[in-house]
Amino acid sequence: MKRTAVAVLAAAGLVASLAACGSDEGDEEGDKGGGAKSFKGETLTFWAMDGSTPDDWLKDVEAEFEKKTGAKLEYKVQQWNGIQQKLTTALSEESPPDVVEVGNTQTPAYAATGGLADLTELKDEIGTEWTESLNESSVYEGAQYAVPWFFANRVVMYNKSIFKEAGITEIPKTRDDLFAAFDKIEKNTDAEPVYMPGQNWYFFDGLLIGQDAELVKQDGDKWVSNLSDPKVGQAMEIYKQYADYSTAPKDKDEATPQQGEVFGKGETGAIIGMGWESGIAIEASKDKNFEKEIGYFTIPGETADTPESVFLGGSNLAVAAGSEKQELAQEFLKIVLSDKHEGALAAANGVIPNKDSLLSKLEGNEAAEAAAPAAAVGGTTPLIPEWGAVENTPNPIKSYMTAYLNGDSHEDAAKSVEDDLNERLAQE
Repeated sequence: MKRTAVAVLAAAGLVASLAACGSDEGDEEGDKGGGAKSFKGETLTFWAMDGSTPDDWLKDVEAEFEKKTGAKLEYKVQQWNGIQQKLTTALSEESPPDVVEVGNTQTPAYAATGGLADLTELKDEIGTEWTESLNESSVYEGAQYAVPWFFANRVVMYNKSIFKEAGITEIPKTRDDLFAAFDKIEKNTDAEPVYMPGQNWYFFDGLLIGQDAELVKQDGDKWVSNLSDPKVGQAMEIYKQYADYSTAPKDKDEATPQQGEVFGKGETGAIIGMGWESGIAIEASKDKNFEKEIGYFTIPGETADTPESVFLGGSNLAVAAGSEKQELAQEFLKIVLSDKHEGALAAANGVIPNKDSLLSKLEGNEAAEAAAPAAAVGGTTPLIPEWGAVENTPNPIKSYMTAYLNGDSHEDAAKSVEDDLNERLAQE
């Protein structure tokens, strides 16, 4: 169950292919978009999550969709809280939403229940240059049940004044360089080198990916814990190297308290976090000019030529298997995933687009530019339907991390939570 991949780099003329896949079935009055089939009188329902679709972006997509197909778009905003149950119910109904945004790590669960349409032919038509690591979560049991839309990952957010005071003159290019920078902060300033609580689980997941470590393995027809694998211990030891520079609690995660608020106090050299956390830091700071003190760089890996692997959080788009508008839904996806609109969304929201050739759209967004290089070596949590129950509170992986940081051996820390982990993996 491989979770990592290298990027496929290229550009594609998706708008041209959209016109080429039309038919002659539309009449003269309803014919739209250079000969494409008319769907005049039809309405496509699109469920997207709150914050995913900027107003101007949606307006442009809707206009192009209506012009090229003759159909109308019914757009409905959804909230993340409770979305899994809501969407699971909706996909099982006779009239489900036609196109839905789904979290990338949630996609296998929806696919396993038969709720999503097979989009393998669409992928072959327009997705040959999608970055493999970003597309991986859209594939279940060899078939394409969604399409990659946008993604985000963690970076090093640092305090420029503290780095300068410590005598750090260059951005660290390797993990050892970064630890050397932390050493300088520790020696030459009163600041905490890095704020790293004991349960920053998604940062740890990136380290697991970098060590080619799998958290689960197959035992017959079921999934069981692989937490005792020495590779997991290797990743945890790297995590401990970060945590040893921090006074953060070993039994809390990055949201308890919000690490952005800690960083905003101006007494911490760096955090490992999402670009949007700078907003939390700026709001928490008493320094009106604190925004100018914040810098970003890619999390460095073992060597200078490869960044640290990262957890890729993001969203896929899928078509409900029960939708009666399969062809129209695919026309909509071709428009949304065209270079024009995929690139515009990346520029507007500062998110990683689904192909490397569009990364230039992030220019000028320092946090997004820092995040982009690691996307090609990123991955996710285990892409199995059973994984969802694992992360319910209390997450046993977090408990393992705390036990290790409190002095337990890797073997003992893993053993202490494996029964719980296996019980969760066995849940229906």
